[in-house]
Amino acid sequence: MKIIFIMIYSLMAIKLMAVEVVATVNGSTISQEDVNAFVISSIPGANFNVLTNVQKKSVINQMIDRKLFLEDAKKTKIANSADFKESLQKMKENLMLDYWMKKKVEEIIIDDREAKIYYRDNHLKFTKATSVKVRHILLASEREALEVIGELPSRGQKLKEKFISLAKEKSTGPSAVNGGELDWFVLEQMVPEFSEAAFSLKKGTITTQPVKTQFGYHVIYLEDKKKKGIVPFKTVKANIVKSLRLSKFKTKLEKLSKKLKKTAKITVK
Repeated sequence: MKIIFIMIYSLMAIKLMAVEVVATVNGSTISQEDVNAFVISSIPGANFNVLTNVQKKSVINQMIDRKLFLEDAKKTKIANSADFKESLQKMKENLMLDYWMKKKVEEIIIDDREAKIYYRDNHLKFTKATSVKVRHILLASEREALEVIGELPSRGQKLKEKFISLAKEKSTGPSAVNGGELDWFVLEQMVPEFSEAAFSLKKGTITTQPVKTQFGYHVIYLEDKKKKGIVPFKTVKANIVKSLRLSKFKTKLEKLSKKLKKTAKITVK
């Protein structure tokens, strides 16, 4: 029995050690996991590790402020106010409905045959235009952009590494924290000057001249390019299943609504 207790205690200790604490506020801890979750929710696609030291300190300071503000809010007994209780009840009801709907949707079964028929009958939906994935450095002047281009190696892994480093250091765009990385896009999704420059590049190369747009001057690095084609069924299967489930759920809800209204006492003024 003593051995079992020691084993359980050891496992608990290991688990607690694994939770890295980055700050404490009046005894309340802020863990690395808390910080990561905050960054991801605030900056989609980012994570704490890619931030600069200045940005990391700013994020942690914001979380410390949040802890202090929350403590102050609790002291005001705002949780006892009628408005707060009413809002909390509405939030609970909305959350309950969300979970109920999620459960009902998951109960609907879509087999492979049904999904493949939808894929076959809607093939145009799964035809993708040529798309590219790039990184870019946005600067205020042409001179700054030319200086950045001059700092970059001509090709290879060193070019990419240096580009990411300069994007974090010098880019004025919101993607700076991600090393200038943008999501995949097709020709029509960006302003013409930017798209034309990006689509003219070969994989692993940069624009050798600054690209001027309404936002400033860009230096662009092409990470990858996908040619036009049909997206494979296995790639879109999950989305097809989700779409079919939601469609059936909508029909199911309409039937349930009619059924419940037959026995409910409803008065509309």
